[in-house]
Amino acid sequence: MSSANPSALWQPDQERIAGARITRFQEWAAEHYGAPADGGYAALHRWSVAELDTFWKAVTDWFDVRFSTPYARVLGDRSMPGAEWFPGATLNYAEHALRAAEDPTRGGDPALLHVDETHEPVPVTWAELRRQVGSLAAELRALGVRPGDRVSGYVPNIPQAVVAFLATAAVGAVWTSCAPDFGARSVLDRFQQVEPVVLFTVDGYRYGGKEHDRRDAVAELRRELPTLRAVVHIPLLGTDAPEGTLEWSALTASDTGPVFEPVPFDHPLWVLYSSGTTGLPKAIVQSQGGILVEHLKQLGLHCDLGPEDRFFWYTSTGWMMWNFLVSGLLTGTTIVLYDGSPGHPDTGAQWRIAERTGATLFGTSAAYVMACRKAGVRPARDFDLSRVQCVATTGSPLPPDGFRWLHDEFADRPGGLWMASVSGGTDVCSCFAGAVPTLPVHIGELQAPGLGTDLQSWDPQGKPLVDEVGELVVTNPMPSMPIHFWNDPDGSRYHDSYFDTYPGVWRHGDWITLTSRGSVVIHGRSDSTLNRQGVRMGSADIYEVVERLPEIRESLVIGVEEPEGGYWMPLFIHLAPDATLDDALRDRIKQSIRTQLSPRHVPDEIIEVPGIPHTLTGKRIEVPVKRLLQGAALDKAVNAGSVDNLELLRFYEELGRRRS
Repeated sequence: MSSANPSALWQPDQERIAGARITRFQEWAAEHYGAPADGGYAALHRWSVAELDTFWKAVTDWFDVRFSTPYARVLGDRSMPGAEWFPGATLNYAEHALRAAEDPTRGGDPALLHVDETHEPVPVTWAELRRQVGSLAAELRALGVRPGDRVSGYVPNIPQAVVAFLATAAVGAVWTSCAPDFGARSVLDRFQQVEPVVLFTVDGYRYGGKEHDRRDAVAELRRELPTLRAVVHIPLLGTDAPEGTLEWSALTASDTGPVFEPVPFDHPLWVLYSSGTTGLPKAIVQSQGGILVEHLKQLGLHCDLGPEDRFFWYTSTGWMMWNFLVSGLLTGTTIVLYDGSPGHPDTGAQWRIAERTGATLFGTSAAYVMACRKAGVRPARDFDLSRVQCVATTGSPLPPDGFRWLHDEFADRPGGLWMASVSGGTDVCSCFAGAVPTLPVHIGELQAPGLGTDLQSWDPQGKPLVDEVGELVVTNPMPSMPIHFWNDPDGSRYHDSYFDTYPGVWRHGDWITLTSRGSVVIHGRSDSTLNRQGVRMGSADIYEVVERLPEIRESLVIGVEEPEGGYWMPLFIHLAPDATLDDALRDRIKQSIRTQLSPRHVPDEIIEVPGIPHTLTGKRIEVPVKRLLQGAALDKAVNAGSVDNLELLRFYEELGRRRS
């Protein structure tokens, strides 16, 4: 640890700073684009937001982005929402993801390392990945799939998912996926919005040492998605293809080079889903070009990834971190796909995968780090993690104890351990703040805002704050911001989601502090979206399932970030007359949520309450109840004049007082 910064938990040495790609980028951008040569990362960041057009032009030049048609300028309309990036340009994301396969010296290197619960890595080479994508893209075209059509996947984190996504992007179609632990209703709430023409699906998946048959769910999807022209069967559990489906092996058998459709920069690449507190999940559309340049910046500069690296992140196909992981291919990096339970057969499972795959960037959740600490796992002692350069966490803020534990576990290795707590969102499929290989790490803090991201903390009047808690806002456009939401023709739902609080400025819904030294502290959600194990979930999904049960009149689910890094998700239920909350009803509630949504949606506790509080317009009150459960006083948590029954809130206030 450097004496120049005694409060830092970790400090990169001069050799690491000099060797980092972001350092080389800064030197090059200073020479070619007028970036500051001195002043380190802080100066580079100031330049990147002050000279937004120049910065993003420099990124596309540095990473040699291939434009099939050149752009007229970097930014047309700069307003948010609606900023217009690289107007006139055409390109293809999949072409960039498969570029390493063009290098004859790299064709035999692994592009993918697939790991299941046996923890034995199985490689897919760059040449083989390119061949399979070429074969499948040709078959999709033969099926009549055209640019703009939607292609869906009900698939786990397996190589077939990556091939299907890249083939979809190659033809200019739009990818969308859900993990197979989602119940059919949950999937239909997403896929029915976008009307896919092709469905890739497994027959089941393995998790926690068990096989889970999903053929019934698949049959329901086929019945309820009338726009499907083709269903492709991936026999993960070895079952025969159902009648009327196509075989994965047949579609990926030919030796065909991929043909990449040049599409406009703002052409849709994929649809991601983020649940609000009411209505259907938001169907968020991001662009081929926007994701390409944002992920090149994030992975190639901030994460310092290149061809010699191996990139692991524990994720599922239902979470944006899967999309982010696949983009590791853009930097020529080998990506590690783990399909299985994060803790099978024991809590150390993810570290064992890092050892077996030679991971250099190890990405996981803050919850996993805290679980390892609790279970007495000793990663650096029990596993050979000598290749791990960085341990990154997301999903929720890494608590100070998590930083200390990681630091102490790796304290004996030369140079210590670079820890990157990162924070972003499905909404931009990237990070607002997090990893910078050339900066120190302070306990409980993200290193800095990302390049090109004018991240600020604002008070309710829109005044920037330093060293004080405020709303996370972004005051200039990012290329990966949504181009629109699906089925939102006038843009009103998109506008209301991010821009109704501060006109023309993105408000994300997190409480943050920007420190005077330039680091960032995330304090959790400022709205009521549930965020468990890094996956944002809508309370509306849970209400729909629970309130189908005749014994339940109404329900309320709240997610509470706890000071020591835990996450408490109680479900409050108001029973129908003559109903009793006994163990049998508790089990039925949990079983309904598990099967119709996912195991992740199951609450930690089910608590009977005298009633559910509402606003005067009849909306359930979630945010004030969350504040009460975190120990806030009633008069500080809610405007008394906006509630239909203030007395009901005293129950939650008392519960919060007992817990704090």
